[in-house]
Amino acid sequence: MCGIAGFYNYRNTAPVDRDVLLRMRDVVPHRGPDGAGAWFSDEGRVALGHRRLSIVDLSETANQPMLDGKDLVVTFNGEIYNHRQLRATLTSSGYNFHTDHSDTEVLLHGYREWGLEGLLKRLEGDFAFAIWDSRKRRLSLARDRVGVKPLYFASAGGAFIFGSEIKSILEHPAVVRDIDPMAMYHYLSFLTTPAPQTMFAGVWKLPAGCWLEVEEGTIGAGRYWDAVPGQGIDPAETKGLSDKALEAFYVDGIRSRLEEAVEKRMMADVPVGVFLSGGVDSSTNVALMSRHSNGPVRTFTIGFKDHQHLNELDHARRIADRYQTDHHEILIEEADMVGYLEQLVHHQDEPIADWVCIPLHFVSKLAKDAGVTVIQVGEGADEQFCGYASYMGYLRLYHRYWHPFRSYLPGFARKGIASLAMTAASMRPSLMVYADIIDRAAHDREHFWSGATVFWENLKRTIVNPEAFQPAPVDADMRATGLLPPDYEETDTFNIIRSFLGPFDAAHPGQDALTRMIHNEFRLRLPELLLMRVDKITMSSSLEARVPFLDDKLVSFTMDIPEAWKTRGGEPKYLLKKAVEDLLPHDLIYRKKQGFGAPMSEWLRGKFGQQARDTIMQSQLMQRGFFKTEAIEAMIEAHRQGSADNSLYIWTLFNLAAWHDYWISK
Repeated sequence: MCGIAGFYNYRNTAPVDRDVLLRMRDVVPHRGPDGAGAWFSDEGRVALGHRRLSIVDLSETANQPMLDGKDLVVTFNGEIYNHRQLRATLTSSGYNFHTDHSDTEVLLHGYREWGLEGLLKRLEGDFAFAIWDSRKRRLSLARDRVGVKPLYFASAGGAFIFGSEIKSILEHPAVVRDIDPMAMYHYLSFLTTPAPQTMFAGVWKLPAGCWLEVEEGTIGAGRYWDAVPGQGIDPAETKGLSDKALEAFYVDGIRSRLEEAVEKRMMADVPVGVFLSGGVDSSTNVALMSRHSNGPVRTFTIGFKDHQHLNELDHARRIADRYQTDHHEILIEEADMVGYLEQLVHHQDEPIADWVCIPLHFVSKLAKDAGVTVIQVGEGADEQFCGYASYMGYLRLYHRYWHPFRSYLPGFARKGIASLAMTAASMRPSLMVYADIIDRAAHDREHFWSGATVFWENLKRTIVNPEAFQPAPVDADMRATGLLPPDYEETDTFNIIRSFLGPFDAAHPGQDALTRMIHNEFRLRLPELLLMRVDKITMSSSLEARVPFLDDKLVSFTMDIPEAWKTRGGEPKYLLKKAVEDLLPHDLIYRKKQGFGAPMSEWLRGKFGQQARDTIMQSQLMQRGFFKTEAIEAMIEAHRQGSADNSLYIWTLFNLAAWHDYWISK
């Protein structure tokens, strides 16, 4: 993994400022401590920068930006796992390679041979890249299918500006820092901003599975991949199978694709390790890595000194002992968290209100200090296989109450019940979530919005002044890409969900509730929350994270498995557990899921609680009219007094206020 940055003066003929490009590149040294490169076009209108974290082909010939002749140049972040196969295909077509085994060079020759969309169709990997084609006067950008690697951009002052991190884009003098109120409104629901929005007005992120092209005077964009049914299993393969045979087909298909995914992600010329929590997903990574490792797998685990009830150290040690790993542990406490907060705000760029970022930082540093450069992580398994208790709860809600409520009660009755529920919730705020669910059902709004929802819509309106949330100006070129649905600029966060599921239902009618939920997660929570926290936090320690459970071949296969099989017998992750029964202890596989978290509720009732309150209430953000400060202060006080657990609300607001004071008002 590396860091990329650059800009193209596509609406003016002014020469690029070389110092600006170097600042954009060098503001992210953590993304590439092993080297730095820059390239400027002959006519002076295009500048590309690169920070290198050397992982595959460590030689200088693999440095970037990399050229192919005088007309193509690429700056690339990520890994192409099938680069050797693509290299062989291109060599047989007459292409000469100048590097020994660099995956970067495959992008250049592949683009020349197949074009952008043909190249993207063939790539297996995690990537964000930009290719300048001087013959076509075109800058092409792309983000990998699932969104493992980030890619941000802006159009300002006649320049198109891009980078792996927002802080690179902010170094360009044409970019003005301010908040995007509508992005903030949606962040309050999802702990993150939905693509293509970011918290910065005029700065955007390319959605997962999308490409973008810039020519003189125009920008265009499109989607080349999506997590949808119909891509992984030929119906003829399962037609007529008995239940026993069908289960074997699913289990064998999951296991073989997962083994291949783990093996592919061990591709490196540097040490590789794995984060081990002791749960099914990380333990499976360890077990499968052990099969393809020449020595002991390096494993890394974190726990808490001050709240040991959250620790899974014993479970992790069992797996480490079983597979004889080179095991490392670290314990942290509240003081460690507080000392890290400013770094957290800096490296996140925009707020990601997931407190898992805190232990993730310390375990990442542990791995880097131990000499590891690549780490495998377990994200994506719970989303595909229904591993969360909340998912099971949403499914029970849908089948037992939601569907009957909407199917058998007339509209006027549904709305009347919803009105009564909201009245009850206004007197007892603890009922607000239930009232919101009833309100959604009454007005034909999806019951599931995200696996991580903070402020449900009705609760959100108790702390905000909706009239203060006015859309930020949007560049005409950005509008022309079609990436930003117009209703994202309204104070109704359901518009985000409708933008995913409306087209999905039209193209794939009749899908079960879980399949629709999973598609939704692949469009929002996975790429913009879970994978962004992994990328930003691991890369802050110059550590590359790889995600085998999100290999697109595995994802395409699992999207064709119906809900009834993923939750067979009421067992979460039924098929995945069956697929790894020979790898892990039975009691570990079937124990209650604990989850990777942090004792934020307790910390917010201690000394840090006062710090968080002061940060929120004294922030200049609170002076801009967006929030009802009295309601927020009451929410904080209720938590500190122990009458309610408002930790997620407070942490979400703390991240927002700290971000605003660091990046905007500072």
